[in-house]
Amino acid sequence: MELRAIDPRNYEAALQIAVRPDQADLVAPVVKSLAEAYVYGDQAWPRLVYDGDELVGFVMAFLDIPWTDPDDTDRRSGLWRLNIAADHQGKGYGSFAVEAVCAEIRSRGGAQAYVTYHAREGGPAPFYARLGFHPTGETADGETVAVRDLT
Repeated sequence: MELRAIDPRNYEAALQIAVRPDQADLVAPVVKSLAEAYVYGDQAWPRLVYDGDELVGFVMAFLDIPWTDPDDTDRRSGLWRLNIAADHQGKGYGSFAVEAVCAEIRSRGGAQAYVTYHAREGGPAPFYARLGFHPTGETADGETVAVRDLT
């Protein structure tokens, strides 16, 4: 498994990545993520997840973003988006992608990684808990905020 940058050769394939229909309310489509990556420039870190030559998913980190407003001194980094294609879920690609995001944050001097998610039955809370994230007690846009220590 490896992460690759998005470029003119693979962006069309990236746009075709779709999660299972029962997950569509949990994560925005890749096209929205790419628009956000364009707007947020250096604060967004979008990558494609490959297994050999096969594209299996998309992941995007946020890096050193003010948490509540542009003047906020509370700046955080973490997992912004994770889209593993429906037919590739349950094979370790999501865990690989999250670990790669955590490694990137750590390489930039970060000590914590954050994620937000919808806390509903069938949602990703158990997945993130298995990877070491625990709820902070905060919410953001109605989603649970969780954090993982990277030290």
